[in-house]
Amino acid sequence: MTAIEQIKGKRAGVGLRACDPKLASPGYTLFAPLTGGGAVYLIDLGGEIVHRWQMPYAPGLYGRLTERGTLIFNGKVPEESERFIAEKGWKGGALLEVSWDGDVLWELRHPDHHHDGIMLHNGNVLFLCLGRVPNEIAAGVLDGEEPHDLYADYLVEMTRSGDVVWEWRSWKHLDPLTDKPLAVREDREEWTHGNTVAELPNGDILISFRDLSTIAIIDRQSGDLRWRFGSPNLAQQHAPTPLPNGNILVFDNGTRRADHFMPYSRVLEIDPGSSEIVWRYQERQEVDFFAPHLSNAQRLPNGNTLICEGTFGRIFEVTAAGETVWEYVNPFYAAPPNKPESPPRNALFRAYRYPPEQVVPLLDR
Repeated sequence: MTAIEQIKGKRAGVGLRACDPKLASPGYTLFAPLTGGGAVYLIDLGGEIVHRWQMPYAPGLYGRLTERGTLIFNGKVPEESERFIAEKGWKGGALLEVSWDGDVLWELRHPDHHHDGIMLHNGNVLFLCLGRVPNEIAAGVLDGEEPHDLYADYLVEMTRSGDVVWEWRSWKHLDPLTDKPLAVREDREEWTHGNTVAELPNGDILISFRDLSTIAIIDRQSGDLRWRFGSPNLAQQHAPTPLPNGNILVFDNGTRRADHFMPYSRVLEIDPGSSEIVWRYQERQEVDFFAPHLSNAQRLPNGNTLICEGTFGRIFEVTAAGETVWEYVNPFYAAPPNKPESPPRNALFRAYRYPPEQVVPLLDR
């Protein structure tokens, strides 16, 4: 009986479900339950909680550790208004940095912030925001539908003191005739539904548009989209992540695929130079792995890949050959705060693994 089989026999359901300590990448895994009321957890390979933060806001939608041992957190700021974004489950509103002990070091807010916000290499903050598309552009996107407000993404770079130093608006760089939403929503209120921004080593910005099933690289100097990758290879994807080798890792949710009758998820590594898929993870029976939304993947130092199947709160690690060597299911269930009558959920937006040398000194303080 293998180490994985032994653990599966002892623990079923939630918490640690599998661990092969010889093949799993050493470290500590961070996650923030979407219905956890602002709790952020750091667990070891044994599934034990080694640290916990209680944030002032619910996640809007996740947090990440810095090399300094602080936590950068996208928070959901409560809001009572009739603004389109106000009641959305993916609303944010604030990006803040807290110490290991939970003290807020700084906080920046933006009323249009949603899904993602990051610290840039220059120390500034980049917010992913939602704005109203000008009527003349919206008319082309809607193809003669009954006129209504249409929203799309824009980016705002701020200094830590709150000064805006750079902006980018998606509707100025997309083509209403060709960049059509792929009908993942019936209400047609959004054009792009961005869910990720990431900074490349040269300062350009990698962005994900879920409703266009497209990831793209924004040239920081011109604002043009200098590279794009989309359908039919991608379908409603999340979390494109630049890798040290220059490739991009992305969670391809596959809610509605253009080239397959059945929904299924996979993780892809893409070479942006050739736009070729150079590695993938998916189940032999495709439907055995499927997260219709949320989710991310992270390449680990030993070459394995950590995958967050976010809809179901499942985090697991696979080798390059696709063998599962670690698995954990978020045990913290709760109903969404804005829908207390709903069934409890354990969903996660993202999860990340951090090496021992980054975390152990913090634990030993």
